Amino acid sequence: MMNKKVLICDDDEGIIDLLTVMLDDAPFEVVTEIRSSKMPQLIKTEQPDLIILDLWMPVISGDQILRMIREDADIEKLPVIVISASRDGEKIAMEAGATAYVAKPFDIEELTELIMFYLEAGHKNSLGLEAS
Repeated sequence: MMNKKVLICDDDEGIIDLLTVMLDDAPFEVVTEIRSSKMPQLIKTEQPDLIILDLWMPVISGDQILRMIREDADIEKLPVIVISASRDGEKIAMEAGATAYVAKPFDIEELTELIMFYLEAGHKNSLGLEAS
């Protein structure tokens, strides 16, 4: 489980702070970014094992980033958990290719369990099998 990396992108600093504190004891590294425009480069440099992505962000929306990931053969199997307060967020997230969806305000235990589940299932992804 060590050396796993979770990349979180949300334009709300409060959410970033909350997740950073809540995941402080987690057995994986957490990298955060509030500017969605930096995500395409960050995904390449950080090579995360999982991404947590807000849906509604300025410049590049979460579903646009998600579609970009799903269209890139190198990272298309990367687990992406979408978080959103939007009523139709789940539909939009799933249509864009989300691995999972969590509505805001989220239960941190539920989110942590999802993260752990997909990180532990991650070895299957490298074999080309779906984690979900």
